[in-house]
Amino acid sequence: MNFFERQAAARRASFRLVFLFAFAVLGIVCVVDLVVWIALAANDERTPGQIAAIVAVVSILTIAVIGLGSLYRIASLRGGGAAIALQMGGTPVPEQTRDPQLRRLRNVVEEISIASGVPMPQLYVLEHEAGINAFAAGYTPADAAIAVTRGALERLNRDELQGVIAHEFSHVLNGDMRLNIRLIGVLFGILMLALIGRRVLAHARFGGRGRDAVALVAAALTAMAIGYLGLFFGRMIKAGVSRSRELLADASAVQFTRQTSGLAGALKKIAGLHEGAKLEHAGDAEEVSHMLFGDGVGLSGLFATHPPLLQRIQALEPGFRSDQLSQLSLRWRTDPPNGLEEDLRLGLAGGATGVLPPARSEALVTPAMVAAQVAQPQPDDYRRADIIAAQLSEPLRALAAQRDDVVTLVLALLLDADATVQDRQHAEIGARLGRDRAVMAKALRDEQLAGLHPMLRLPLASLCFPVLCRRPRPEMSRVLDTLHAVVNTDGRVSVFEYCLGTLLRQQLRASLDPSRQPHFGRRRIADSRREIATLLAVIATAGHDDGHEALRAYLAGMQRVLPRDHVDFVVPTEGVVALEPVWPVLDALDPHAKQLLVEAVTAAVSHDGRIRVVESELLRTVCAVLHCPLPPMLERG
Repeated sequence: MNFFERQAAARRASFRLVFLFAFAVLGIVCVVDLVVWIALAANDERTPGQIAAIVAVVSILTIAVIGLGSLYRIASLRGGGAAIALQMGGTPVPEQTRDPQLRRLRNVVEEISIASGVPMPQLYVLEHEAGINAFAAGYTPADAAIAVTRGALERLNRDELQGVIAHEFSHVLNGDMRLNIRLIGVLFGILMLALIGRRVLAHARFGGRGRDAVALVAAALTAMAIGYLGLFFGRMIKAGVSRSRELLADASAVQFTRQTSGLAGALKKIAGLHEGAKLEHAGDAEEVSHMLFGDGVGLSGLFATHPPLLQRIQALEPGFRSDQLSQLSLRWRTDPPNGLEEDLRLGLAGGATGVLPPARSEALVTPAMVAAQVAQPQPDDYRRADIIAAQLSEPLRALAAQRDDVVTLVLALLLDADATVQDRQHAEIGARLGRDRAVMAKALRDEQLAGLHPMLRLPLASLCFPVLCRRPRPEMSRVLDTLHAVVNTDGRVSVFEYCLGTLLRQQLRASLDPSRQPHFGRRRIADSRREIATLLAVIATAGHDDGHEALRAYLAGMQRVLPRDHVDFVVPTEGVVALEPVWPVLDALDPHAKQLLVEAVTAAVSHDGRIRVVESELLRTVCAVLHCPLPPMLERG
């Protein structure tokens, strides 16, 4: 199952959740109506018509209470992954932490982020949790947050921690995070009747013993009973949806890391250690139980949100037996594992070795190969991600992690090589952000970025985005205005400038209002011909100076996505800026249509079988806007 098939499956899961929720609400309304009908029918003073009218009003009120409860809970989580992590008691992991466990966590997440082409998520640690657990939360990859327990950092070695993080990244990529937030809202809405009944019952105790008070208590008890009955079935729905997604995430994590020992080792430690995956101090752990890596609340049977640990382990290591787990548990009782010590003993603490290909090299790619690489990092992608991370100098990484310096670094990436243009850019920066910032950007460009390998530019920028997005909104408006002025100083926008600006805007939109970001589209290829033609025309002309070659590239792309249609090749006079109006339309395509589009774009940039660095950056930007992340290098090693 590739990325696009998993996205389609996640969309079906969302539809199924909506159907099951509607069915549960209908059941609750029917029970409430039945109780009200029986109560009113016992009173001979009302006619059947009057009773029917009252029951109809009660139905509407019941639906309103449940719906508003769900909307309220989802709205309380509109801040995205960070809001959920903080509600669970998470502590942000500093960018420049000296804690070796937190440093290892950040390195592992950066490695997977670069390898998968996903923006670096915000990191949190549940400091007071000794159990081994983790979760990913958010609406989109751009606003994702990953939280791990201190127990996971202490007990897991690097391979095991990588397996857990890869499992959580699969939730990010498979579209599970938004589904998980909806599950929280659904269950809260179903519980609303019980909460109202409990509140009414608490006040009714002081209302005397009259007939009205007795009726009020009876109504409150009935509401509580119906609410908790609905919650019973709601939790069954949550468990059923969650178990299937957890098995898929395990399989995806193995596919990401191409080794089972890490993930299996983490599951063995959960099963064999006394603390297991239990959360003792985190907020309402039951509410987010379906989001956790391991069962954090001890649910079982119909309510179990995760498959049994032994089943998960045996899916990874078929020959593993329960008696082996008992032996591990006995050994760890007297000698609990230490993750950092295991790293040293197993040789997992070494750095990456290797070099990047020459700056002017060309990758050999095919449309099917690139489509298969979307959100599917392979072992060589991890190796290259290690190389990229290693070749980004410590001073640059430090600048990318500092809130006050990250703006200067992004501006320096955009400074032109031409001295005349650079002087005008210097003036634009000084006028908006101050002369000191302009001087620092120029010095940084001359001293550290002039010789930067082209393949390091977008990975370095991707490390900047999460830190940049945490600046106050008014300040971000000024920064964006400055970036726009710097890019347009010479009256033209290069491919790299457009790619960097587009990726930054996308990240900012997702961070400022994550709940409003689009999810799974439904638009068809046939309804997007004009936008597809514009995209392929821009791609073809950006990668080919020769008009005949550009036409061949355009036709190669169109043949892939719209083989029966004829749309004339028109060179956009605005260059890459012509892509601005096409993004909302193309991002609304359904998952299978996006796969065809990715293949078409690849066919256009590689109709001669090869792709240059500048074309690779444009292809990666197109995929990022379509929420189809690509690894940093496209050729296979």
